[in-house]
Amino acid sequence: MNNWTEIKIAVNSADIDRASDIANVVVPYGIYIEDYRNLEQIVDDIAHIDLIDEDLLQKDRSKAFVHIYLEPDVSPSEAVQFLSERYNSEGIEHTIELLNCAEEDWRNNWKKYYKPLAVGKNLMIVPSWYENYDTGGRLALTIDPGLAFGTGGHETTRLCLEMCEKYMKQGDDVLDVGCGSGILGIAALLSGAGRAVGVDIDDVAVRTARENAALNGVDDRFTAICGSFTEKVEGKYDIVLANIVADAIMFLSKGVVDFMKNDAVYIMSGIIDTRADEVKAEVGKYFKIIEEHLDGGWACFAAVRR
Repeated sequence: MNNWTEIKIAVNSADIDRASDIANVVVPYGIYIEDYRNLEQIVDDIAHIDLIDEDLLQKDRSKAFVHIYLEPDVSPSEAVQFLSERYNSEGIEHTIELLNCAEEDWRNNWKKYYKPLAVGKNLMIVPSWYENYDTGGRLALTIDPGLAFGTGGHETTRLCLEMCEKYMKQGDDVLDVGCGSGILGIAALLSGAGRAVGVDIDDVAVRTARENAALNGVDDRFTAICGSFTEKVEGKYDIVLANIVADAIMFLSKGVVDFMKNDAVYIMSGIIDTRADEVKAEVGKYFKIIEEHLDGGWACFAAVRR
């Protein structure tokens, strides 16, 4: 596994299922779970023996671990920040270690992972350090992700951008729940939205979103709010975006209804495909799914109020 990076996440054992689901958003393949709660039963079921190494029996069963392996061209900094933001939002206590990769390397060299990226029909996402980049006639969205999730490179973000491009109308009001770097709201404004509000529980993400809005000259129409959207956000919107995780989407969807105009569209992404049916069933209590897009192991839904 030369030049790969291992991320080791420690959580309370009771949270391991949710923690592994969130980890799958970063790497939808090859995560490894350490969970010793049912060690004797698992060994008996698999090997049909009752002799277990003493070191295994001494393991702390109150803790469980998720191991993620990142390919050399995947940025550890964005992965760590995404995981931390999502675990905090879910109330999951955690610690994160980076193995096989010096911290100064990923903190100082993360820019090499980001290149200009065409998304949808009209957009080109350009890292802020690419000056005078030729976008080939596409709208340039300048992004400096800093320590907030959302560069456009992850499938979940791309799916959400493409779905928004399809359903958004000129002059629409847009709400982005869990805005991260602000990329979705800023893209909407560059594409013709009237105003956008981004809300996130992480103050670093909110600060980064404001800075990115200023980079793109849309800060007069972009509002970034730190806190719970149900408590901090006001008004009703034409488009509501949520590029988060399956559990959060299911938990928040009932509240989203109150922030939607009658003909508004709710666009959800960040849903690993193995949980797509579960999310549809829960969201379907309040919304009618009008389109779904599956790509690379991820699902994105567009829905309207029932």
